[in-house]
Amino acid sequence: MRAVWRAARAAVRRRRLQTVVIALVTLTSTAAMVVALGLVDAASAPFDKAFDRQRGPHVVAAFDPDKASDEQLERTARQPGVEAAAGPFAQATVELPDDAMNFGLGSQITVVGRPGPSGPVDRVDLWAGRWATGPGEVVLNRQSDWTADDLGKKLQVPSGPDLTVVGFAFDLSRTADAWVAPEQAAALHPTVTQMLFRFTKESQAPDASSEDRLRAELATLTEGLPAGALTASRTYLTLKQQVSSSARAFTPYLMAFGVLGIAVAVLIVANVVSGAVISGFRHIGILKALGFTPGQVVAVYLTMISVPAVLGCALGTVVGNLLARPFFEFVFTGPDAGVFHGSVSVAAWVNAVTLLGVPAVCVLAALAPAVRAHRLPAARAISAGSAPRAGRALHLQRRLAGSRLPRSVSLGVGLPFARPGRSALTLAAVVLGVTTVTFATGLATTMTMLGNAGRDAYQVTVYASSFKHGKEVKPQHGDRELESLLRSLPGAREVTARADDDIRMAGSAQDVMLEGRRGDRLTLGNVLTQGRWMHRAGEVVAGSAFLRQNGLRVGDRIRLEKGDRGEDVVVVGEFMESNARLLVTDWPTVTALSPNEKPIAYHVKLRDGADPAAYARAAKAADSGISPTPTGSNSLTQTIVGSATVLTLMLTVVASLGVFNTVVLNTRDRRRDLGMLKSIGMTPRQVTVMTVTSMAVLGALGSLLGVPLGVAGYEVVVPRMAGAVDLALPPYMTDVWRAPALAGVASAGLAIAVLGALVPARRAARLTIAQVLHNE
Repeated sequence: MRAVWRAARAAVRRRRLQTVVIALVTLTSTAAMVVALGLVDAASAPFDKAFDRQRGPHVVAAFDPDKASDEQLERTARQPGVEAAAGPFAQATVELPDDAMNFGLGSQITVVGRPGPSGPVDRVDLWAGRWATGPGEVVLNRQSDWTADDLGKKLQVPSGPDLTVVGFAFDLSRTADAWVAPEQAAALHPTVTQMLFRFTKESQAPDASSEDRLRAELATLTEGLPAGALTASRTYLTLKQQVSSSARAFTPYLMAFGVLGIAVAVLIVANVVSGAVISGFRHIGILKALGFTPGQVVAVYLTMISVPAVLGCALGTVVGNLLARPFFEFVFTGPDAGVFHGSVSVAAWVNAVTLLGVPAVCVLAALAPAVRAHRLPAARAISAGSAPRAGRALHLQRRLAGSRLPRSVSLGVGLPFARPGRSALTLAAVVLGVTTVTFATGLATTMTMLGNAGRDAYQVTVYASSFKHGKEVKPQHGDRELESLLRSLPGAREVTARADDDIRMAGSAQDVMLEGRRGDRLTLGNVLTQGRWMHRAGEVVAGSAFLRQNGLRVGDRIRLEKGDRGEDVVVVGEFMESNARLLVTDWPTVTALSPNEKPIAYHVKLRDGADPAAYARAAKAADSGISPTPTGSNSLTQTIVGSATVLTLMLTVVASLGVFNTVVLNTRDRRRDLGMLKSIGMTPRQVTVMTVTSMAVLGALGSLLGVPLGVAGYEVVVPRMAGAVDLALPPYMTDVWRAPALAGVASAGLAIAVLGALVPARRAARLTIAQVLHNE
């Protein structure tokens, strides 16, 4: 073994370039594989992973405290089939005044008395501050839009004492809007007792995901309670549908990138390692001539490959984790991604697979050619390592020589056929690279169109209220006066008022957000996908998600109710919208249900060249009770386009490294041929052209194969992304494959091949005849 180690160590030192290439390729491929496998793992079930980490309740149940005592509820937690339970917790519904600093919680919130954030069920993630432990303290369930300055502010409660905000927490299960100490809950006049249940796996089988099964489990638990004790309940499946809708939009394309990344990484590693062994056939012959046994020869090459491979794999795993963590936070954190704070990261099995799998791929890729070489006699091994066997490319090159192509080009076209196996692996990597670029281009085009849809409809949103020192400030002007004021400010062209009102739809338990519009542009930039916009009272336009989740179509009639008022309306159009609660109508329809409804915002379209920031400042100066805000960007589309770009660049770099390695190995194999060609007058420039042409052939073939695969991937993935959030995309957003776009992505294969081949090609061109003869 000492002789094997010494020979392998000497080979590693002597072949510095090959060692660096193997280490670099395994590093980049491993990093790509860590991110890819992490994406596959994270995108497979982001809600389920976050839910399990927080030990969320399978069922949240509300009981009448007058009919079920705390002792009776505690006994339900000890029933068979219950894995764990939390509670009983006193629950109160608190009305907040209009002028209260409500932190965006709404006019009515649910407050639960709970002793701490942890427990056997529903472990609340405390983000800032501390838990409420004494009287007059409250922790708010917020996932974003808070600052350290908000801690210590007062929450005004008309039905009880004012509460000081001492912390912010996030509960994925949404069991409460706020939490107080159990003693404080009694002062808020609780009307409900809350229990949280998790069921055992045995009790969930065989249909753990069934809503009916969970309802049946709850019914079994509450059989011994008085009639009517259970007043309400909610399973985690309903929550899963609501919370993870945006995250589900990420899943199809992240899975696609994950699979592509794994395939590219494995192909490149196999190509690099097997090529390194084949290029060392001559060295194998020399070792045999010195007396090494066939087994020792194989061991030398496996060791020589394993040293840089293991080093590159270890560093690549570290780099992959460093890249993946902020990337996952970028994709999976925020209101547009479902908010899985701290729950999506690289799983331990991903690191284990890459640390063990990539070296295994290297060994297997090296083993096949090494075993083949160890059976060769020394003389044949030396000859095999010197140059490719005649007949592989010479016949084709002779035929190309008779063409009108420049000699350097004709020779280059024939070179890939000298090593068909190596060229096939390189071609496969290029094909996957082109597939990635094509798919990402189509995805980015659609997402950009989606993000820009309607952005020219208005540039400033003016909210009809503002907050100062923790208190809400009303506008100084009335509704119509404020609208006239906004129209009169310099730069304004159009003003559209908007009101939002929560109403009921007859036959549905879900509240509906009815959005009424008044003014110059009732469409407000929404993209109509079917039907038309409303022309008269009694007509509504529904979002695509609303229609799908309620089983409605354009032309259907529905009844809307608010208190003792009701209106029959007809759905006259469908627009692109993922909010399953949203209906849009004109102002008379809103006021028929809510006569005193006032606008909550005014959307202002500016004249060409007007500055939105300047208009916002002028509006604020004219009335301190409003909050003008220039239109921001679409964070969801930016996230998808940004993450797709990063992943595409990563996989393109890995594919280019595969081309780089192939050219290095081809140059090493054909040093004798290069010396002969240069001795008969081939210039360095011609050598560069010949070498680059050899890879450009693979790049062109890669484009021919990769572009259709990328288009097919787009046609599969993008509709699933839209369907995941019940979004109907208009045809112009998916009709992205025009001639200029196809021509652009078709050049990706050539770009990958040329960029990967250029540096080693120039290095080969600088070889002198004396250097080649010295090697011989």
